[in-house]
Amino acid sequence: MNHPTSLRITVPVVCAALVACGGAEPPVQPPPPVTSASVAPPPPPPPPPATASASAAPAEVAPPAPVKPAPALSLHDAGFQTPESVFYDAKSDVYLVSNINGGPSAADGNGFISRVSADGSKIDLKWIESGKKGVKLDAPKGMAVVGTTLYVADLTRVRTFDLGTGMSRAEIPLKGATFANDVTAGPDGKVYVSDSGIKIDDKGVTPTKSDAVYVIEKGKAKPLASGEDLGHPNGLLWANDKLWVVTFGTGEIYSLGKDGKKADAQKLPKGSLDGVVALGDGSLLVSSWEGQAVYRGKLGGTFDVAIPGLKAPADIGYDTKRARVLVPLFQDSAVEAYDLK
Repeated sequence: MNHPTSLRITVPVVCAALVACGGAEPPVQPPPPVTSASVAPPPPPPPPPATASASAAPAEVAPPAPVKPAPALSLHDAGFQTPESVFYDAKSDVYLVSNINGGPSAADGNGFISRVSADGSKIDLKWIESGKKGVKLDAPKGMAVVGTTLYVADLTRVRTFDLGTGMSRAEIPLKGATFANDVTAGPDGKVYVSDSGIKIDDKGVTPTKSDAVYVIEKGKAKPLASGEDLGHPNGLLWANDKLWVVTFGTGEIYSLGKDGKKADAQKLPKGSLDGVVALGDGSLLVSSWEGQAVYRGKLGGTFDVAIPGLKAPADIGYDTKRARVLVPLFQDSAVEAYDLK
């Protein structure tokens, strides 16, 4: 993710002076020839004052800019390190925050997951920590839960943990993946994982052309869809009996069928989309880095700004108990929560 210049114009005015002489009246001399340099043309008459016209269309008035609401929860000095995703564990009524703690593409073995009470008063900052108790996490991002198992996307694989204790369970390789990003679960227990097909380092964002969405079933992963036409898939959501994808590259949302075919594609007002969650009224929330906002809308309809003024909003979550959207601020190492009306 013109400055106007004011010009001050001076118009020269040319005047003729008449001099009276004493004595005999001099002979009349012919007037000198008139040239464009000797006499300035008279200024044009001012335009007549504007009058109201009954047939004139009224001037369009721009809608007021949305106002950023005050957050219901603001955690800016909690110790988060590049938080990428916030997941609401409804059973325990806590928020889980994945922390990259380094470069988004770095296999540096220092990622961690925080556990936060819903009012923000209690924070187990490194509830799951790489290098402790047999845990390995490089750059953890999106999360999902099936039963008592927590699934976490981590570059080239998905790592699983016990949802109650945080103990490591297993890891599931994603063959060919370079940037595993988000995770969601279907009602049948299948787990879906996006690979955004990018690399992020000090040179910026570089496509790796590994764009894909995987499906995990019985502990094994296989591609559901792959190819650059997926537009760097990022956030995933199972809703309305379909798998929905929002993209970081093309700024669109679309569904993927069981055969991996794209359908229902539509653009959002701004791109660099990251997280997506569903609300009880059938609408969706989608975070956009380019728009610096969370958008709200229904599939096939328009999406409007719900929360403006958010710098680098990453993989959002949703607190179903409090009707609250959970926003990880990737570049500020902070988490904010907003009540929805």
